[in-house]
Amino acid sequence: MICIASVFVLDHVFNGVVVDFLHAHTNAKTFYFISYNRELAVFIVYCLGMLVLSVCYVFKFNRLLMLAGASISEEEPEIFGENCPQELLEFSQKLKDFKASLKENEQARIQAEQQKNDLVVYLAHDLKTPLTSVVGYLTLLEEAPELPLEQRSKYIGIALDKAYRLEQLINEFFDITRMNYQTLPAYKTPVNLTILLVQIINEFFPMMEEKNITVRQEIEPELILSADADKMARVFDNLFRNAVNYSHAGTEIVCSARKGNGCILVNIKNKGDQIPQEKLAHIFDKFYRLDSSRQSSTGGAGLGLAIAKQIVELHDGTIDVMCNDGVTEFRIVLPV
Repeated sequence: MICIASVFVLDHVFNGVVVDFLHAHTNAKTFYFISYNRELAVFIVYCLGMLVLSVCYVFKFNRLLMLAGASISEEEPEIFGENCPQELLEFSQKLKDFKASLKENEQARIQAEQQKNDLVVYLAHDLKTPLTSVVGYLTLLEEAPELPLEQRSKYIGIALDKAYRLEQLINEFFDITRMNYQTLPAYKTPVNLTILLVQIINEFFPMMEEKNITVRQEIEPELILSADADKMARVFDNLFRNAVNYSHAGTEIVCSARKGNGCILVNIKNKGDQIPQEKLAHIFDKFYRLDSSRQSSTGGAGLGLAIAKQIVELHDGTIDVMCNDGVTEFRIVLPV
């Protein structure tokens, strides 16, 4: 359209030279139509020009939409290249953040689903093992009443131990549905942490004697903090149980507790196998077990450390873990 309009302007400026040129090189009918119907020709040319411009803009808009759609599906969306307005750049960043959040939530959902499926399998395995032992030894006692008293006492003791183990597992699995320490209230009272730690350590002496494990206590006297005593006892019971279960025989567990900067710092160290960094990152996840073999002698449903972390955070504290050369150290910081 611009070119044809330029022809008419040039024709007027150069006194018909342009029209004569077109007359010599253009079809006669077309030339005479343009010459004697200038207004209609201009209108037709204008409409054709608008049609061409419309088609161009449609293709351009379609291209922009394709770029925008492609940017949404890319890992690093960059809409419209370097000439992108600031508003679209901000929108692009929001898209990227939203996609990352969706991806993270989807991964968390898949992991939770896998953990739930694993839990069903582990539940059947962990409950069946001690239950089979209980039934087996009680069956022996029933079918052989003439067994010597000493042997009967031994079988009864084994069956009782397995029954206690079964009760412990059932209680842990009940925690899945009935306990959520992030929503339960904490009934805080002054707690002597020094006495609490010593009592819990003493409860594990029989287990430690079986593995020839010793305990070194570096606990300051009269460590008082405001806490829910029952829940805090659950924390350190889980941590000591974990330390005893995964310590090598003949090693030492170190428990230290001291006050500093308005907080009480508790450290529990034990010597065992080296824990890979990728496993440390999930050690506080629900149902996570360090031992993939799921041996009944080395733990329960994988809830202990997850519950411990929830309780510590309920008390506005922090808990983390590190492992160097097989020495695993749990560090708990609790505000006084």
